[in-house]
Amino acid sequence: MRIKNGRRTSVALLAFSALIAFAPLHAAESGYKTPPAPIAQILDAAPTPSVMVSPERKVMALLGRENLPSIAAVSEPILRLAGYRINPRNNGPIEARALWLNSLSFEDVATGKVREVALPKGTRFLTPRWSADGSKLAFLADADGGLALWVVDVKTATATKLTDGIVNAAFSASFDWTPDGQALLIPAIVAGRGAPPVEDTTPTGPIVQESKGRSAAIRTYQDLLGNAHDEALFDYYFTSQLTRVAFDGTTKTIGQPAIYAGIAVSPDGKYLLTTKLKRPYSYLVPAGRFPTEIAVSTIDGQPVKVLADRPLTDNLPAAFDAVPVGVRSVSWRSDAPSTLVWAEAQDGGNPKTKVAIHDSLFTLNAPFDGAPVKLIDLEQRYAGLDWGRTDVALVTSRWFDTRNEKLFLIDPSKPGTGKVIGDRNYQDRYNDPGSVVSRRTKDGETVLHFTPDGKSVFVTGSGASAAGEFPFVGQMSLADGKVTRLWQSAAPYYEAPVALADEAGKTVITRRESKTDAPNYFIRPVATSSKPRALTAFPDRAPQFAGVSKQTITYQRADGVKLSGTLYLPAGYDKAKDGPLPLLMWAYPEEFTDASVAGQTVDSGNRFTRPGGISHLFLLTQGYAVLDGPSMPIIGKDGAEPNDTYVEQLTASAKAAVDAVVALGVADRNRIAVGGHSYGAFMTANLLAHTDLFRAGIARSGAYNRTLTPFGFQSEQRTYWEATKTYTEMSPFTYVRNIKDPILLIHGEADDNSGTFPVQSERFYAALKGAGANVRYVVLPNEAHGYRARESTLHTLWEMTDWLDKYVKNAPPRPAKKD
Repeated sequence: MRIKNGRRTSVALLAFSALIAFAPLHAAESGYKTPPAPIAQILDAAPTPSVMVSPERKVMALLGRENLPSIAAVSEPILRLAGYRINPRNNGPIEARALWLNSLSFEDVATGKVREVALPKGTRFLTPRWSADGSKLAFLADADGGLALWVVDVKTATATKLTDGIVNAAFSASFDWTPDGQALLIPAIVAGRGAPPVEDTTPTGPIVQESKGRSAAIRTYQDLLGNAHDEALFDYYFTSQLTRVAFDGTTKTIGQPAIYAGIAVSPDGKYLLTTKLKRPYSYLVPAGRFPTEIAVSTIDGQPVKVLADRPLTDNLPAAFDAVPVGVRSVSWRSDAPSTLVWAEAQDGGNPKTKVAIHDSLFTLNAPFDGAPVKLIDLEQRYAGLDWGRTDVALVTSRWFDTRNEKLFLIDPSKPGTGKVIGDRNYQDRYNDPGSVVSRRTKDGETVLHFTPDGKSVFVTGSGASAAGEFPFVGQMSLADGKVTRLWQSAAPYYEAPVALADEAGKTVITRRESKTDAPNYFIRPVATSSKPRALTAFPDRAPQFAGVSKQTITYQRADGVKLSGTLYLPAGYDKAKDGPLPLLMWAYPEEFTDASVAGQTVDSGNRFTRPGGISHLFLLTQGYAVLDGPSMPIIGKDGAEPNDTYVEQLTASAKAAVDAVVALGVADRNRIAVGGHSYGAFMTANLLAHTDLFRAGIARSGAYNRTLTPFGFQSEQRTYWEATKTYTEMSPFTYVRNIKDPILLIHGEADDNSGTFPVQSERFYAALKGAGANVRYVVLPNEAHGYRARESTLHTLWEMTDWLDKYVKNAPPRPAKKD
């Protein structure tokens, strides 16, 4: 436009000058970049299929998976409501989170014969589920309006579409088989619900929130409701009608429409356990804390009993073991026709209350008109229950402050007491007894898998020790909890049990891999040394990565804590000929209460390693060494809070790691970078602020100012006002003027993780820029906490490679320090 007024011209020129002065240094850059070969080729290779073993262990479902979605798919409209993100097109999961499947085959375990299921071209589906007898497999397929319910007959390998896109997957892409396997129960979109509510952009008044002296220490949540229109959208998209779908496609509605957050059919198929959310909603907490009704109805929807009518829960204490008051964690007893079990806090929901009993478990049998029976009192928080038979069940309790876990053997027919058969630090990998194995009965019940003599239950575990990780099948004695290993993986393989292949536990289906062998499935005898039989022959999806070497290295921190990490070296590397390499250290701190547990080392040398997504291991293809997962333990000893010495312990661990790789002769001390994602990004910024160990840093999707997470973060339970000094000293934002080495900040524009709002990187960048730091800030459009789109993934890897090439690989020697 031609401007005639001289004054307007002057103002325009001044405005243009201001834009130039404050424009980012790389404003001219645009478009997504592609990293150097062979990174893109590896990313674009077809994903390895996943596998599901049928309940009766006779058939395996082979499930083809989609590769990375496009940025166009990830950029579909998204609704962010009450802590959930949904795609309004299908009333279901957004592309950034949905792991779509696109092919289905059945393999007979005994013969190896494979039958492919013919699906319509372009079919993509989620959450496949076996019927109790393994004769059918159901799934939900993508469709406009909602998700469509399909069922596949295993014997004929034929798929039938039972409904159009009517399944409401706003909470999750879930459905239930009826126990008799003759029908399915779905949350359906309410028929005739009409068009979504339209927002009136003219305000009717201010949005007012008020608190009248009641303590409500609430952590930082994302995607909360913000106004009346959000409330209307939440009602519209999350309300569903429970519906029974028969195999001929006929449907029958059950009860009235409601916002069903959970649905469970009783084992005998006579009752429904429902969790409904109600108004008034909150703008401060996600949907899981909205007023909640937990109730039982008949399978036809007739009300039977209300177990809990919980008000809005927005005042939980900040402690991790805090829970709502009253009935919670309600479920069906899986080995009985229709018996409910639930937990109730005995400390008002506050773990800091000094009481002998913190939780109690109760049961109530149909028709639910009697008094509840106390099953057991617990000194800790209830953490799970595995049902076995009339006289055997296993209850697990945990306590965060001590990281302690207890396993109780109880006799449900004699309620009131239990026997401790397991007592351990749940972070202790060396002494992990494994997890109990469950099985599905012919009646559809899920129960513990007992050994033939009934005196033990089968368990599977990681078999971690200082020598490595060798998964096992074992049996746990119900008398004392002692575990006897029946079979264990051996070098050079990492072979993990997937399912016991027979009732007596004589054979097991495993997933086996080695340094050079891609993961595949096998069946093998448990008690003999006979060779396993291969069930699949999936190829190496990234042969370009073959030849990369890795080893577990161990070293020691200055205070004596044992540390370890996995050292990767590029294919063809020869230390004598090539000398020290530029190295990237990629880590994630973890809190412990026991130094001996924190120092445990588990060698991963038998694992088959191939990178995917935004993995830092792709840097190995560009001539970098990588120290992956070097221990960064933050230890609170003798009741002390770990984070009170966070910086000291973090920097000591980093120095020990740098010294270790330099001493091995594989890393050039002058060319080492540090990086991490989320809490690892927080770590990265702190290490650049408090040490001069690194030439550059890469911080992805992090948080840098702990005053923006004042009610706790990570494993910190104290609030900012209870630990102001710790919050301040842990925040790299406080020490931004100390950061002299280049730092790359990357953040998803739509980060959905609690505490890592994009504003964390935005403000950190502004502070770094103000301090004169060498910083680059990259915002990935429409990406969440993890990045999913192909374009975003490739660009992230380009940014990382370019940054390290510029400031690490080709970095000049550092000037000598002056005395």
